[in-house]
Amino acid sequence: MDGLAQEDWDAEAPLERMTHPVEALTRVRVAKATSTVSRRWVIRARTPSAEFRHIAVHSSHRGISHDVIYDRNGMGALDLVGTWAVDAAAVGVIRIGREGAERSSPEAETVEVVGPQDRLFPWASVTKPVTALAVLVAIEEGTLSLDLPAGPPGSTIRHLLAHASGLGPDRGPPLAKPRTRRIYSNFGYDVLADVLVQRSGMSFRDYVTHGVLHPLGMSDTVFDPGRNQPVSASPGGGSPGGASPGGASPGEAMSDATSSDAASGLWGPLSDLLALVTEWAVPKLISPESHALAISVAFPGLPGVLPGFGRFDRCDWGLGVEICGDKQPHWTGVSNSPATFGHFGRSGSFFWIDPTAGLACAGLADRAFGPWASAAWPALSDAVLAGFRVG
Repeated sequence: MDGLAQEDWDAEAPLERMTHPVEALTRVRVAKATSTVSRRWVIRARTPSAEFRHIAVHSSHRGISHDVIYDRNGMGALDLVGTWAVDAAAVGVIRIGREGAERSSPEAETVEVVGPQDRLFPWASVTKPVTALAVLVAIEEGTLSLDLPAGPPGSTIRHLLAHASGLGPDRGPPLAKPRTRRIYSNFGYDVLADVLVQRSGMSFRDYVTHGVLHPLGMSDTVFDPGRNQPVSASPGGGSPGGASPGGASPGEAMSDATSSDAASGLWGPLSDLLALVTEWAVPKLISPESHALAISVAFPGLPGVLPGFGRFDRCDWGLGVEICGDKQPHWTGVSNSPATFGHFGRSGSFFWIDPTAGLACAGLADRAFGPWASAAWPALSDAVLAGFRVG
């Protein structure tokens, strides 16, 4: 499919024999991205588990998109997970919606999973949305407030949650004034943990366990079983080290180099991750008002780096989750709405929730984030949206 003439985008392509649908899809994206043509092209491809697969490529508000349609005897969206360059992976899809006119609040239901649901995987930075939930619970209890000063001068809890405090990726002095740049900060989440400990009188692990994990039924999720002592953000505590995701160049892999509890310390199975995603989709621990605030852009218009994907003039984040907005390239699909929010981690973990589509997807893998994920995750996301969207 390389070197296609522009006029070929109008015609139905001949049958291609392919054994790797993700690779095929990626090659189509590259070809389309280098063309100014916005016309429709249909590819018919053989796959190992399907007689035919049809991909209709077209333009969208976020760049190149495609509709994926599988015949009834063909592969489903989650069959793509079997093509990933990993030894083990587990992925699930959640549908979010209302059943019946009398139901005032939405419900979330897991509709399909693949891979081991009970195997523990490292979550890496997908720990941060758990920490954020603990902080939001503490705010609703009156232990904390979003405007409580925390971190460098001028910074608050709100700034720390939204990576807008000016703190760098790792322990050290601030790199910018608050509310001027979006700097992805592991250290900022260590500061959040310390403030929570000081104000609650509980250890961070105990607060998260009793305030978030147990209420959500996440009984198999644990803090890093290979490390007994949490890293402190306070003077004299251990210093998170390693690469600097906030300063990553476009295409550079993200780093969860701190092994701190608050930034990247959790391990858990897919079943527990889906419980976390359900809470972020349909909250029970926090109020609808707190949830709406958390998934809205905090400090709009800040420039910054999305680790692994490059710099953006508008690097949107909420309070604990990244918001897709108009970022491109991105780790979700081009069919995801701008309102999509979620998080991913260096360990090969991710989840996204698209409130417009009423769908969510989450996954864990035994291979660290890298080029394989930046190609596979968007393709999976678009297939999930095409295969599970209702109406």
